[in-house]
Amino acid sequence: MDHSPLAPVPVSDPNIPASEALTFPPDLATRFAPHLPQPLGSDHDDKRPFVTLTFATSLDSALSLAPGQRTTLSGPASKAMTHYLRSQHAAILVGVGTAVADDPGLNCRIASSAAASPRPIILDPRARWDPKPTAKVFQLAAAGKGLAPYILYGEGEGMTTGPSPQQLSLLEQHGGKYVPVSVDASTGRFRWPEVLAAIRREGLESVMVEGGGEVINSLLRAPENELVDSVIVTIAPTWLGRGGVVVSPERTVDGDGNPSSPVRLTGVEWYPLGEDIVLGGKILR
Repeated sequence: MDHSPLAPVPVSDPNIPASEALTFPPDLATRFAPHLPQPLGSDHDDKRPFVTLTFATSLDSALSLAPGQRTTLSGPASKAMTHYLRSQHAAILVGVGTAVADDPGLNCRIASSAAASPRPIILDPRARWDPKPTAKVFQLAAAGKGLAPYILYGEGEGMTTGPSPQQLSLLEQHGGKYVPVSVDASTGRFRWPEVLAAIRREGLESVMVEGGGEVINSLLRAPENELVDSVIVTIAPTWLGRGGVVVSPERTVDGDGNPSSPVRLTGVEWYPLGEDIVLGGKILR
């Protein structure tokens, strides 16, 4: 599977119908290369994958109009970019809320024989998602247009006893699996270092974290944001108004109790795509 940043793009893939296929110009692909996964070298912790945090937001930093309500923000050009980004990662990660609310496919629709779909990763500490054969991710896997998910579920005191035999069978027959990960006993939530270590143990060297709001905000919180290697944000020319799901990580507080910004980007580049604008950068350490 080729996940190199400069993989060729405009080659037809017979598994993707023409009506669903997306293209991303090679010149733009080259411009995005600095923000895409690089080989895990000596300066990178080999116990975790390369982590790209990416999402689409409104002008008021909202991801959707309301919790659980699917909201389209990206235009055609930035949507194609998102699928190109997927093709350049070994895995794509979403929280269970996104899986339940959106029934996402989590595949790649770039019309290229070199554009492989990433492995979907679903964070589900309390086993909220009950996968069904009709789920889009399984339909795509059965049709050869995507991969079945790896579901990370909580292990430890107060957690579920694990997936049922029926759930195990459904995932395994499509090529997916359940992966146990310990949780923080005080919160019942995953810890990011352990999530990323579990992904890396599955042989996945890069992961694109795509949503939803709780997942994004938790990864932008200090010190967890030190685990993020690249940030790519699409900004749509619209306001969604109050009451939406907002990207707004917790503030940090200094020794005197004064609040400060938890995270800032550096090395930022801006890319106009249709009516949207995309920024790429790295978190300032």
